[in-house]
Amino acid sequence: MYLSSTELSIAELAAALTTRDLSDPAQGPHAMQLVLDNVVHHLTRHWRIPAEVHRHSPLVATSDNYDRLGYQPDDVTRDTRYSRHVSPTVMLRSHTSAGIPALLDGLANELDPYDTLHVLPGLVYRRDAVDRTHVGTPHQVDLWRVKARGLLTDGDLHDLAAAVVDAVLPSAQCRTVPARHSYTSHGLQIDVRVNGEWLELAECGLIRANILQASGLDPRRWCGLALGMGLDRALMLRKGIPDIRLLRSTDPRVTSQLQDLDPWRTVSVMPPVRRDLSIVCAPDVDDETLGDAARSALGEDADILESLTVRALTPAAELPDAVVVRLGMRADQANALVRVTLQPLERTLTDAEANALRDRLYVALHQGTVMELTRG
Repeated sequence: MYLSSTELSIAELAAALTTRDLSDPAQGPHAMQLVLDNVVHHLTRHWRIPAEVHRHSPLVATSDNYDRLGYQPDDVTRDTRYSRHVSPTVMLRSHTSAGIPALLDGLANELDPYDTLHVLPGLVYRRDAVDRTHVGTPHQVDLWRVKARGLLTDGDLHDLAAAVVDAVLPSAQCRTVPARHSYTSHGLQIDVRVNGEWLELAECGLIRANILQASGLDPRRWCGLALGMGLDRALMLRKGIPDIRLLRSTDPRVTSQLQDLDPWRTVSVMPPVRRDLSIVCAPDVDDETLGDAARSALGEDADILESLTVRALTPAAELPDAVVVRLGMRADQANALVRVTLQPLERTLTDAEANALRDRLYVALHQGTVMELTRG
């Protein structure tokens, strides 16, 4: 039965820490590394500055993930329903920006002129929705140009945005729209136009003075640009990959295409199987929390889950008494109608297999006292 938890179990932590980082050459070649290399080389050539790549442990102090980056105590991103905590003070990073405070701390004694691109790539860990563009362990990169004895302006920020788009999607139409971030000012969201649709590629801004000051850097001397980008989306847009699960596929028809940045060649996938669940749950569940619980419930079979969507959520007080009794609900619970789409990438599910997976999900997500299983 699904129960929310604010801290990871040992098994969940071990699974998270052994997930392959596709952006890391030390863990085997992958096209994601080519996208990242293109961006870094493009920026260092454009600015004529060096780059330093930092690969930190994904286990970080909660204060580095939030407080030292300017997040407020009531920011929704801090909600433990959406993050992965190991203890009250340690968590799996929810963004690669969590490595920035320690990086800036290390510059406090730098007295010479300084201008360097800092690159922080890797996995981040979230309780996220399940669909063709979201996973619980996406890849991200932070690109921070940190400079002493100089000035970086809005013009440099737009220059950064244009250079990153050119490196990821050469010749793509792009635009910037204002965005707010806790650790930048003059924030921008960078969108690209793909197949007639505007899609977000990255966000950026000027480093806020208080972030520099917290690391002992005088903002009268130090300044910088900060950009964060999802590497999964960047690679999918570059190659035209339709499903994020393909990035980790072991199918030779897929893996052979994940060694370069050539356009994606369609690989036939198996037909989807849909199952609808009527579950009893907490009144504040959503696609993200149920999606994360579903992934955990399926374990090694999680890649079969193509999507999970909450189609309706009704509190017990708004349901007929007969329905409340039939579902075994308490007054403080709700009834969620959930649609699950199962679609293996490499084989066809039998009805029996689909029903067994449906029942595993039902048992994991349902919090009522009455069970409705296909196996009877």
